[in-house]
Amino acid sequence: MRNLKAEMLPLGIDESSEFLDSIETYLSRLQQQLASLNRGELVAFAGLLREACETGRQIFIMGNGGSAATASHFVCDFNKGLSYGRKRKYKFICLNDNVPALMAYANDVGYEAVFVEQLKNFLQAGDLVIGISGSGNSANVLKALEYANAHQAVTLALVGYDGGKLKKIARHCVHVNISDMQVVEDIHMMLDHMTMRVLESIF
Repeated sequence: MRNLKAEMLPLGIDESSEFLDSIETYLSRLQQQLASLNRGELVAFAGLLREACETGRQIFIMGNGGSAATASHFVCDFNKGLSYGRKRKYKFICLNDNVPALMAYANDVGYEAVFVEQLKNFLQAGDLVIGISGSGNSANVLKALEYANAHQAVTLALVGYDGGKLKKIARHCVHVNISDMQVVEDIHMMLDHMTMRVLESIF
């Protein structure tokens, strides 16, 4: 019988390769975590994004490092992918995209202020503020959500690990409950595409 798995591997790497074992381990962890996601949290997340669009509210999103990349990706997918050619358009604003503004606040005020100071310029009551933090303890994201809570905005956290402080202060949360930053960030990115597809079917 042909060994299809072996035939799929690059030359020089056999079936018992440590590469293959590591790949299978990672994929297994990812699959297990996807299966354990709280479906109620996912439904609430999609509902908040739908409501923000239907009511014309702004959506502010932010993160650091890999979470910053995910925040930028949300803006691209919703402002273009779910808005182009449609009467209803998303108003997503990524607070980590303006590098000069970030550096100015970080240099002159402090890195913890880079998001909250931008919110002070634009935030209105009822807007949705999304903070992404794998650890749930990013100080600049915490400050932004605290400000948003105090000014009648709707707050939502995308977190991992034990949820950290962010899970406790956000009014809504999607918690990826695993102590593995790469798996957490993978699923946070997946939430962008999942909610985009769900909302696309509704709109």
